[in-house]
Amino acid sequence: MILPCLLVAPTKTMGRGVFTTEALPVNTVIEISPVIVLSASDRLLVDQTSLCNYVFEWGEDRKQCCMALGYVPVYNHAYASNCEYEMDFEAELIRITTVRDIAAGEELYINYNGDWDDVTPLWFDAH
Repeated sequence: MILPCLLVAPTKTMGRGVFTTEALPVNTVIEISPVIVLSASDRLLVDQTSLCNYVFEWGEDRKQCCMALGYVPVYNHAYASNCEYEMDFEAELIRITTVRDIAAGEELYINYNGDWDDVTPLWFDAH
């Protein structure tokens, strides 16, 4: 499920991103994405490719990874993001929810650290 008001468009500094064409209230589920779960051994192979920047650590022990379908791989990072993601290991889903009111035309961000306001430095330069 992806809200019909979401779209992928160019950003000024980060390639592409996810935007909303409508205002979104806080706590709105904007996307529920199925994932493809990869084993720990598959993850070692993925980590050797450019896909490593688009997968999520997966499982309670975080040894597996997953490729999310839908728009999830296109959300850009912000340390104080306007959305957060939640992983449902049993249903093999990632859910994206707004953490504040969002204006029409605004880019939607997630924090790649997991918590929407986690300021831990990332493994790459996040601008």
